[in-house]
Amino acid sequence: MAKDKKFVPFVQSNTNMKEFTVRALLIGLVLAVVLGAANAYLGLKAGMTIAATYPAAVIGMAILRLFKGSILEENFTRTVGSIGESVAAGAIFTLPAFYISGVWSNEEFSSLSSYITASLILITGGSLGVLFVALLRRVMVEDRELPFPESVAAAEIHKTGQSEAGGSKFLFSAMIAGALIKIAGSVKLFAVEWTHFFKAGISTTASKIGLNGGFNLGGPEISPAYIGVGYIIGPRLSALNFSGSVMAWGLMTPILLMLLGDSFVASLPVNEGLAADSLTAWENAATVVWKETVRTIAIGGMLVAACFTLYRMRKSLGTGLKRSVKDLKRATMSSADSVERTEKDLKSIWTLTGICCAAVLTFIITKFIFNTSVPVAIVAATVMIILAFFFAAVSGYLVGIIGSSNNPISGLTLTALVVTSLILVACGVNAETGGVAATLGIAAIVCVAAAVAGEMFQDLKAGHILGGTPWKMQIGDIIGVILSGAVMFGVLILLNQGDINMGGEGFGGKTLPAPQAGLMATLSKGIVGGGMTWILIIAGLVLGVSFIMMGIKSPMLIFVGMYLPFGTVCAIFAGGLIKGVVDLYTARRKYNENQLAKVENTGVLLASGLIAGEALMGLVIAIFAVFDIFIEKANIFANPSYLIGLLIVLAVGYFLVTIPLRNAKKI
Repeated sequence: MAKDKKFVPFVQSNTNMKEFTVRALLIGLVLAVVLGAANAYLGLKAGMTIAATYPAAVIGMAILRLFKGSILEENFTRTVGSIGESVAAGAIFTLPAFYISGVWSNEEFSSLSSYITASLILITGGSLGVLFVALLRRVMVEDRELPFPESVAAAEIHKTGQSEAGGSKFLFSAMIAGALIKIAGSVKLFAVEWTHFFKAGISTTASKIGLNGGFNLGGPEISPAYIGVGYIIGPRLSALNFSGSVMAWGLMTPILLMLLGDSFVASLPVNEGLAADSLTAWENAATVVWKETVRTIAIGGMLVAACFTLYRMRKSLGTGLKRSVKDLKRATMSSADSVERTEKDLKSIWTLTGICCAAVLTFIITKFIFNTSVPVAIVAATVMIILAFFFAAVSGYLVGIIGSSNNPISGLTLTALVVTSLILVACGVNAETGGVAATLGIAAIVCVAAAVAGEMFQDLKAGHILGGTPWKMQIGDIIGVILSGAVMFGVLILLNQGDINMGGEGFGGKTLPAPQAGLMATLSKGIVGGGMTWILIIAGLVLGVSFIMMGIKSPMLIFVGMYLPFGTVCAIFAGGLIKGVVDLYTARRKYNENQLAKVENTGVLLASGLIAGEALMGLVIAIFAVFDIFIEKANIFANPSYLIGLLIVLAVGYFLVTIPLRNAKKI
């Protein structure tokens, strides 16, 4: 009876329809690079990425419709196009840590040898993710206990697109708006940020001790990308994020400034040539206190938050680990010779050979590039394969439950880094023997493998619903991983060097804080190199535990808010408030389920377009900055007004509210 109720895909297995075509592959590869680069930009600035499945589906459908492409071509294009975001996530969570930790200097980070090393890491990790998915796809995707919510939504987008135009106009219009706002801010049409230091002091009558201090007050950075991020995560999560920034800038930094006193302000190198009591000197001091002390406390908190996230998922993680071993046995014993088109994966012999090649490549990287001993390189390769397999399986299982957008990749990577660090330290490595570099390299491979596996499972489930051919999608993703891996580190080099050329500090600085990579750098140096500022880390650990005891469900967002600049978090909060206004209107108007879905989808597409538009224009500006052209010569105003920027934020908010609500009335 079970066979009588067998699942029937949208396009049945005996249907002969175009799928793996040159045009579908090329469109997917372009989307993989573009959406991956956009996510790299966003993740380095805001510590968050957006799922590329929906934008890839909408854009792919819009382009293929011009060529009268089939629904299976659209599915194939979405699969290849969305994989770049996963490679980008793995890259930004780990590779900037080589720069932040000092393993690679700025010159080394931009060198050809580092590019080759980083690209090998990304391609190895991404390919491993796809290969492990090929082994586990059938048992994971066909499990009816795993709902795969985002896969179902992506499949519905494709189905709906067969009968209507879809939401491509919203996505592309918002991309243009985001790009125009970004370029307008860059040429000084308006000021993109505003801060002012308010000096204050206290004195005690009994002891006659006077203490000077104060606090920075600022507004939201004029950034459509940050507003889009806040809109997507919603009012509750953006408020948590904002609370962390308020705590950092409104509580911790003022207290530390008050205690450190005038002597600290006058002694800072950044205050050379400034009067000790000038507002600029105090503002510089506040920034240094936040960067050197408060952010280190935030790192300790992020460590606790990541562990807490994994603890909350302990049952799912445990189930995923148990299933991974069982599923591997079942997968390798199954035969692919007599299965239907919709059930054919890459042959097991190919996948196992590829996994062995990845292990050999990891050994080569660890031994000959990071200069470890042969035993350490063997241990590193073995640890990498084991961790990558388990975390790829766990990542797929979690995506099946909560979706790719909520997959705790940074938590899994943190676990991999700590485990690898402890194992390598037990093997006798230290900072002088390549231990920090080897630890970061292994963590990077595992991170990319887990991120790619999660995204691949999601896309294969959508393909399973639509009737796609698994092995074709897997081949397409391997090609997408190779191209994305070859391009992504170049994107990081451009962003880092562009920020430095524009007067920034590169990764770890104000413009590109890269919070996850900063955490990885601190932990790897602390465990392997012994450079941990333990008193501040412990303070963050205690604060994190206190948040958990208070019942806060997402402490990670609070600590990320502490780590990021105030203007960034304030802009994200503004986006969350805009989404809150939309939710308020939909509740008052008592929309039905179809109308609510219409509002949600339209809003997400608009927000995604704002993010992609700014991110892509940001990459263009970074390229100009690398070659020292355009930026310094195109300023419109010497002293641009911040009020103009605020009016633009209000205009963006108006359209983010009215367009989704207006679109819902058409149902």
